[in-house]
Amino acid sequence: MYLSLLKSLNRLHPRAWDFIQLTRVDKPIGIYLLLWPTLWAVWIAGKGSPSLSNVLIFIIGVFLMRAAGCVINDFADRKVDGHVKRTEQRPLVSGKISSKEALVLFAVLVGLSFLLVLLTNSTTVWLSFGGLALAACYPFMKRYTYYPQVVLGAAFSWGMPMAFTAQTGELPAAAWLLYIANLLWTVGYDTYYAMTDREDDLKIGVKSTAVLFGDADRVIILTLQGLALFCLMLAGSRFELGLYFFLGLLVAAGCFAWEFWSTRNKEPQACFKAFLHNHWAGLAIFVGIVVDYALR
Repeated sequence: MYLSLLKSLNRLHPRAWDFIQLTRVDKPIGIYLLLWPTLWAVWIAGKGSPSLSNVLIFIIGVFLMRAAGCVINDFADRKVDGHVKRTEQRPLVSGKISSKEALVLFAVLVGLSFLLVLLTNSTTVWLSFGGLALAACYPFMKRYTYYPQVVLGAAFSWGMPMAFTAQTGELPAAAWLLYIANLLWTVGYDTYYAMTDREDDLKIGVKSTAVLFGDADRVIILTLQGLALFCLMLAGSRFELGLYFFLGLLVAAGCFAWEFWSTRNKEPQACFKAFLHNHWAGLAIFVGIVVDYALR
């Protein structure tokens, strides 16, 4: 139903679907993976009662910046995506959208995101420039380092300190535990994602943690997920979260265990499903936070 609704937009403009594909609006998994940890921080910063304006600002901001990130990613990868089976039909590769159009769209999306940030405070505005820098440089990192997933994790986590400054005007040290936890988690699940393309990446010289980790990939991912949960436990203690938060972490741990088991044969499709499955871990933690504050 969701895809049918999006495809119906072609009635408004014949190229609408091309731009939907470029921004990945048709694949909301990236929105979820960016949204849940951002909302963890929004709720904790607001002690269970964040302002409605901040909730809306960060939800819309997540949507816009995720779309912008997809656009600049495809622009950076436009010359290599044609050599990867999963990406060979992307709009920039097929010529349905030009590089100039992609850059204009990226600028528009970033501009709209910045207008949202202007509704917060000066500290959050200054922090937003760091998030933009990380989002813009991530797609190019895979040519120079085996750690592009670390840069992605830093970018995906940047909304968390911004949530604290937007809500309280301050950035407590404990907020960085949330940031580190999400960075570690992101490196883990994006390595599962990179494992689906590993064979093609090796042929064309694209770097990733999946290539770097080699045969130890699943063990390292599980270790990263365990460290993420440990950081979240420390953060939960610092922010005085209770039983329901830790139950959320337990559910997330179950999700991670299932991912480890399901990818035991390292089949690309199984790795992709494990990547998608992380949405449920993030949601479980968010529900735990909301319920923990609501039942006090």
